[in-house]
Amino acid sequence: MRLLRLVLSGLAVLTYAATGRTDDLPPAGRPIESVVDQFVDAKMAADKVTPAELADDATLVRRLTLDLVGRIPTVGETDAYLKSTDADKRTKLIDRLMASTAFDRHQAIQFDVMLNGELARQGRGSVRDYLTQAMKDRKPWDQIFRELMLPGDTDATKAAGEFLRARVTDADKMTNDVSVAFFGVNVSCAQCHDHPLVKDWKQDHFFGMKSFLARTYEAGNFVAERDAGVVKFKPIKGPEKTAKLMFLTGAVVETDTLRELSKDEQKKEKEAADKKKDKTATAAPPRPKFSAREKLVEVALQPKEAEFFSRSIVNRLWHRFFGSGLVNPLDQMHSENPASHPDLLKWLARDLAAHKYDLRRLVRGIVMSKAYSRDSRYSSESRPEDKYFAVAKLKPLTPQQLATSLKIATTDPKSFEGLKESEFEKRIEQAEQAGRGLASLIAQPTDNFQIGVAEALLFSNGDRVAKEYLTDGGGTLLAAAKAAKEPTDAVALLVRTSMARPAGDDEVKALTAYATERKDRAADAYKQILWALVTCPEFRFCH
Repeated sequence: MRLLRLVLSGLAVLTYAATGRTDDLPPAGRPIESVVDQFVDAKMAADKVTPAELADDATLVRRLTLDLVGRIPTVGETDAYLKSTDADKRTKLIDRLMASTAFDRHQAIQFDVMLNGELARQGRGSVRDYLTQAMKDRKPWDQIFRELMLPGDTDATKAAGEFLRARVTDADKMTNDVSVAFFGVNVSCAQCHDHPLVKDWKQDHFFGMKSFLARTYEAGNFVAERDAGVVKFKPIKGPEKTAKLMFLTGAVVETDTLRELSKDEQKKEKEAADKKKDKTATAAPPRPKFSAREKLVEVALQPKEAEFFSRSIVNRLWHRFFGSGLVNPLDQMHSENPASHPDLLKWLARDLAAHKYDLRRLVRGIVMSKAYSRDSRYSSESRPEDKYFAVAKLKPLTPQQLATSLKIATTDPKSFEGLKESEFEKRIEQAEQAGRGLASLIAQPTDNFQIGVAEALLFSNGDRVAKEYLTDGGGTLLAAAKAAKEPTDAVALLVRTSMARPAGDDEVKALTAYATERKDRAADAYKQILWALVTCPEFRFCH
């Protein structure tokens, strides 16, 4: 039986390579990483694309640590991984990182940015505190979605209300933001007319989604919802229309609440709205008899309709770890913009739903794959297109990744040695907290990332980086370098700590020569070397 399964699996790969599709998706229960590699390898084979070699151990431990816990590894972590001969060391590293509290905090930051983008950086809409606890509690993605759409009055769920609160005064923005964040669909172009380029999206879709959300309003510390409401719109041709409660798939929720509020209802809403002035209110307004937002959650998670929901989060996580989505742009999931690997996306979405939207399981499967582990260097100048995932893509560090990594890169590595696990976790959290100020000054990277003028000036001319990271007081990397007996030892320590890898012979030779020429001012020489290391492209990117 096992031989038969292997033969059938091989035939599936050959069929995909020959036709670009399989008649049947791989069976449920297959490890995620094996399915990822099956489809990615098959597409490359079909198009005669040669993948890059697998990344070396130093690159892989740095990539995994950055992606999973938001920082570079310490010298001790890097050395332990490089020296280990355990055949399962990669699996154990992934499981250790994902079991840490730093994993929860990093995922919360990443999801907060994914949900809110620039709003979060403006101090609006951020649900980081809620997400941190949700990740710690290992809440599945569908539950997180439900609580963001239907924030309750408990401390745990009330914090989720900030997502809607930040958008409550602009129902059009709330409609598009919800569609983009949870379903990978930007419907804004269908607001004034049917989408001119995408036949999938009509005005009915935009205003149908708006009908689910337009009844939302703010009442004191809470996000409330009206018992009834109506959204009307004017098509390009024909009379004004009343929007139905219609999901992106065209599924309609029938209701008799599509009407204007009565005078009595308007009076009650005004009384609730007046509570905005009283931010000490602890009692949530009564829930509506018919909640349109609750119906949105219900229909979006129904098996026949959940494809948008599950595919979108799969695509976003794939983009985070690979630097490019299976569908690009991330908010353009429609029939005229197919995925690079449609069957892979379909299988991953189905698998995620079958396993109750377990985000950790999906993340682990992605980073366990061979596709994730490829080198970012390629053997020829003609690199394959991103859609093949044949070579790792450089990913700019996020503000918090960069700031935390700077703190670790400029700290004496002995500060992290000999600590109990709980003490090590606490030291890492302190590094994160120390970097928050700097992180607030760095722009969130986008797909077409270029270092901005503000960041360039911050690192080249500003004194904040020098004062916070390039000092030689006790416990710093520069202090340890100054205490080294020989310049070669100091240089090796500087590179090994900041770059999270052993120094190359050419690096040691060149940097030692630089330090030796300035032996009368060795401290300044080491400071310049460290500054050059932490501001170079190798440090700035996850590679």
